[in-house]
Amino acid sequence: MILPLLRAAAAVLALLAAPAGALDITLPGDSSALQPSDLPGYALAQAKCLTCHSTEYVQYQPATLGRTYWKATVAKMKKPFGAALDDADIDAITDYLVRTYGNERSTR
Repeated sequence: MILPLLRAAAAVLALLAAPAGALDITLPGDSSALQPSDLPGYALAQAKCLTCHSTEYVQYQPATLGRTYWKATVAKMKKPFGAALDDADIDAITDYLVRTYGNERSTR
């Protein structure tokens, strides 16, 4: 009675220990882009923010958000999350984001 149970347990363990086949997953490309701008923060956002975020992360934020929110959000990426940002980058990226996507954007 014990021997069949041990054999069954050994078979289950052998199946669990077998290497799983590698999955081949192709993700769709990011089809959106940050809104181009002459502001210095645009190039910085392209270079530093999009390494971790898709552009949708920025575009889906409410347009009513102000400079305080955007600066706190960008600063949060540096301190707790370890984004490679200089302090000057934070101000420039904040300026771009609030003037392009936030409550300081122009009505062109």
